[in-house]
Amino acid sequence: MGNLIWKELINEWRSREMVVSMFIFGLAVTLVFAFAFNVSPVLFRQFAPGLLWVVILFTSVLGLNRLFSYEGDMDAHWSWISAPIDRGLVFLSKLLVGFIFLSMAELLFIVPFFLFLNLDVSFSILFFLGILILGNSAIISIGCLISGLALRANMREVLIPVLLFPLASPVVIAATKSTVFIFENKPFGEWRIWILILFTFLLTSALLGYLFYDQIVEE
Repeated sequence: MGNLIWKELINEWRSREMVVSMFIFGLAVTLVFAFAFNVSPVLFRQFAPGLLWVVILFTSVLGLNRLFSYEGDMDAHWSWISAPIDRGLVFLSKLLVGFIFLSMAELLFIVPFFLFLNLDVSFSILFFLGILILGNSAIISIGCLISGLALRANMREVLIPVLLFPLASPVVIAATKSTVFIFENKPFGEWRIWILILFTFLLTSALLGYLFYDQIVEE
């Protein structure tokens, strides 16, 4: 599994396609939101959590399209079938790599997001980082499962967002609600139910991918 993760990181370091494209896209959407809406800072703070998670969801699609592209373009998925390895580890390695790339791109455009939308940081940074980690993991785990299913589809670039957006919408809603409570400095007990929803989706999609990726690859 370590070798699989290292291979993905080396490929990205050589090409620098995924993280750069995700960052540029996230920054462009942030600029559109910042200059298109001329509202008061109070209103900006109210719908900023929703805008943030919409940007993260759209940005993740670019990474998911590229995450399995090498195996799909070069028919390298046949090596998964012939190799004497646990294919569930292949899925977990893709999940971890996708989470790393999304988090890297996110760290690059999160600061401009707060600057351009004129948002103050008067909330718990630890809670906010925890929500980002949990939300990113849940979105990527669902996306990796969909991307693996659409690996050999003719229109996989279109199929991934079509399937991802409805399936990941509960994750985005839960992450947005949690972020709203964090921005308002509400106690954890008032919004822990949304954390449980995020964790449930993450655990369910990660276990499904790990257990059934063997059949997904062969089919």
